[in-house]
Amino acid sequence: MPRGSKDKYTAAQKRKAAAIESSYEERGIPEDEARARAWATVNKQSGGGERAGGSGRETSAKQKTSARKDSARQAAASRRGEVHPKRPLDEQSKQELLHLARARQISGRSTMRKAELLNALKKAS
Repeated sequence: MPRGSKDKYTAAQKRKAAAIESSYEERGIPEDEARARAWATVNKQSGGGERAGGSGRETSAKQKTSARKDSARQAAASRRGEVHPKRPLDEQSKQELLHLARARQISGRSTMRKAELLNALKKAS
């Protein structure tokens, strides 16, 4: 099976990936990135393709349940505007940096540019 082939995925997994992808695209995320995120989510939740020969058949039901819960928690946190903890400051938007600056009580944050927010947050760490 060539890399990137979706032959080992069930129809339900393909539908789920398509729904997730369209959701990301509605939010303005580029098509390629939306597709990658969608399939990463499906893989995280199911362990891979669930048809014969797919790695998802080897993943236990307990692991799949745990992965779905983790994914749902992260999605809810994103909707609340919380920042993914492993994402570097340089990759975050100005709004996300302002949110962090507010949490760390950095004074003068409302008049700062993005670069200034980055410097202030790095100093506060």
